[in-house]
Amino acid sequence: MSESTQRRDLRMPDDDEVFAVVTEMLGANRVQVRCADGTERTARIPGRMQKRVWIREDDVVLVEPWDWQDEKADVEWRYERDEAEQLREEGHIH
Repeated sequence: MSESTQRRDLRMPDDDEVFAVVTEMLGANRVQVRCADGTERTARIPGRMQKRVWIREDDVVLVEPWDWQDEKADVEWRYERDEAEQLREEGHIH
């Protein structure tokens, strides 16, 4: 009980990163995400995360939108379920 009430320091977005929620698995290492800025993007799961970090629908992730194509992004980080709940409680994501 005491462990769940303790606040953990989580990775927060850098200047060019935004919070997002995975809405659909597209296959071929791509996912559809709904970003905190209100944009739907197609995000790419980079090779360093493949087979190491498993991403499912409704997961909260950090994405970095592409400079040259705003409707696409790269997944940078995936939050665990309890970390995502903490972000929601603190008002970072809806």
